[in-house]
Amino acid sequence: MLRIATLFSGIGAIEQALKRLGIEYEIVFACDNGNIMLDNIDFEKEKKIVDSLSSAKEKKEYVENLYKNNSRKTNYVKKSYEANYEIKDDMFFYDIKLLDGRDFKGKVDLLVGGSPCQSFSTVGKCGGLKDTRGTLFYEFARLVDEIQPRMFLYENVRGLYTHDSGNTWKVIQSTFSELDYQFKFEILNAADYGIPQNRRRLYVVGYKEKYLKQNFIYPPSPEKKLYFKMKDILLENCKEGNFKSIDGKLTIKKDGQDVDKRYYLSPLVKKYVLSPGTKNFYQKPEVDLDIARTLLSTMGNRHRAGIDNYHYVNGELRMLTEREALRLMGFPDDFKIVVSRAQMYKQAGNSIVVDVLMHILQLVLPNLKY
Repeated sequence: MLRIATLFSGIGAIEQALKRLGIEYEIVFACDNGNIMLDNIDFEKEKKIVDSLSSAKEKKEYVENLYKNNSRKTNYVKKSYEANYEIKDDMFFYDIKLLDGRDFKGKVDLLVGGSPCQSFSTVGKCGGLKDTRGTLFYEFARLVDEIQPRMFLYENVRGLYTHDSGNTWKVIQSTFSELDYQFKFEILNAADYGIPQNRRRLYVVGYKEKYLKQNFIYPPSPEKKLYFKMKDILLENCKEGNFKSIDGKLTIKKDGQDVDKRYYLSPLVKKYVLSPGTKNFYQKPEVDLDIARTLLSTMGNRHRAGIDNYHYVNGELRMLTEREALRLMGFPDDFKIVVSRAQMYKQAGNSIVVDVLMHILQLVLPNLKY
């Protein structure tokens, strides 16, 4: 059975990929702080305390209490994750900086994660490795070194590849090399893998050759083929429960339903959404696209139609529902929504597209020695 662990686990894209492929797996641990920021915490001091504890369970409980005592916020990512996946011994950790990978050395076949992308995104301030969120990449690298998985998969925005004229990517490549892992990387677009969303991301597959049956060749992009368009996944065309994964392939049963009026835009919001912006930030407003623009974690905020996704239904303009956002990330309707609209939009927008991971796994896993 494949033993997996995830960092910045989100709503479990790799778990969904394995589930849809019918591959048996065990979750060794997951880790995500639900975007809860702890101020005035000396993480270096706390890490020493955590490392001195005797078991992974003790360390987990200590960090959870640290969060509870210093923040009133709820870890909604954990709520979504635990509603949809089973973790042995409740091994869901809160903070990558305080996670001791030595507890899991030799116990993980595949380690998956993608550190927060805002530092490298083309729409952010592009602080890169100088940004505190950017330096979380080093925590990912530290845990790869401590855990020594047979293989790792790292995902991030394509801006990581070009940031700082490529210097940031050079540093990251050098770091992976110092860990004594071979690695291959490609920028892949979800729209090339059957999902109607233009979402280009950098995927890095790292491996130790002794665990492979033969040399690894990065999965070539398939012939572009969309099985459905964005309008096909709208609830008016495919009601709740009719978007399924059968033998790994997403299927749509055409039988629609009405959508709550709260998803429709008021005349004032519609006017704003359809405006092109300013000369400092101009985006051509387009709606009713066949292939969605990149879904944003902030899509619930009703951005302009130049960067977000809207559809006319019976002459009225509406935003995507959270279920439709999940569909555009490759999650079938059996994924349970247990959080608010705002949280689900955020979690969907932060996820990895399941179908891209499936394509990688189909070529990686048969080559992996257990």
